[in-house]
Amino acid sequence: MRISMLAHRICCGAFLILTGNSVLAQDSTANAAPAYPTKSVRILVGYAAGGGLDVIARIFAQKFTESMGQTFLVENRPGAGGNIATDLTAKAAADGYTMNMAGSSHAINVSLYSKLPYDAVKDFAPVSLVAIAASVLVAHPSVPVNSLRDLIALAQSRSGQITYSSSGSGTPQHLAMELFRSMAGIQLLHVPYSGGAPAITAALAGQVQLHSNSLPTALPHVRSGKLRALGVTSAERSQIAPEIPTVAEGGGLPGYEATGWYGLLAPAGTPAPVIRKINGEIQRLLLQRDIKERLITLGFDPYRNSPEEFARYIQRDIAKWGKVVRESGAKAD
Repeated sequence: MRISMLAHRICCGAFLILTGNSVLAQDSTANAAPAYPTKSVRILVGYAAGGGLDVIARIFAQKFTESMGQTFLVENRPGAGGNIATDLTAKAAADGYTMNMAGSSHAINVSLYSKLPYDAVKDFAPVSLVAIAASVLVAHPSVPVNSLRDLIALAQSRSGQITYSSSGSGTPQHLAMELFRSMAGIQLLHVPYSGGAPAITAALAGQVQLHSNSLPTALPHVRSGKLRALGVTSAERSQIAPEIPTVAEGGGLPGYEATGWYGLLAPAGTPAPVIRKINGEIQRLLLQRDIKERLITLGFDPYRNSPEEFARYIQRDIAKWGKVVRESGAKAD
């Protein structure tokens, strides 16, 4: 009798253990992140091949392809200040197989365009920033200034007579100069061009006195003596030109910052495990020496953050540039 009862208890215990393990296995399966990716992923870029966003998108697409077992394809959809690619991303399936390598224009366009076919905040799931890039404010050598303080003093004595070129109304370079003008309390005359190449050509020829452009573009002209660097627009000195002071320190304008940013967005509703997986891969890649050195050589400063931090970054940028756009009267070309 005792042996029979003992055997019964052992059998019951074994059944409970097996049943419990089965339940745990089911829970584990239910909570497991879905396999991703299982097919090709496309990264939309709202500008033509060869630009900053395109270059960064291709660097990461190649690395994702190597490490994640599926092909990541860069698809250029230029036009409307990046809005075509942005709208396509907003309306894509929220499954992680369509993403957008976005830039500063994502935040600027909210105020620059009277109407957008998407909501820049609600229609997207931020994944991660990957890099920021400073511009540099340069002067033609004929301008009698050696620092931003000199420039501010000159502009005060010649209100509205100092000219600067940009690649168009409402572009990041234009708004960076407008932010500087506003914070310095001076008046400058904006001369918009139809692109970055003619804008810097005008500065090199002395047709305009000032210009703001990306460091990699302007630096060769600075080092050859054809242009004079007055300040970089980042909060800290750039790793590729640490000898140039920031606008904040050189102009006595604490808080000034006007950097271009580059980051990955997915459609709103993309599963959180997918967002976390891509974010984790970006963080891992940005710690690799070859990626860091390549970005820095191209003029980009690597930047790591979480999806939540990136979301707050975008919202701050929308508010910041909205104020500058309104005060400058900038309109989309």
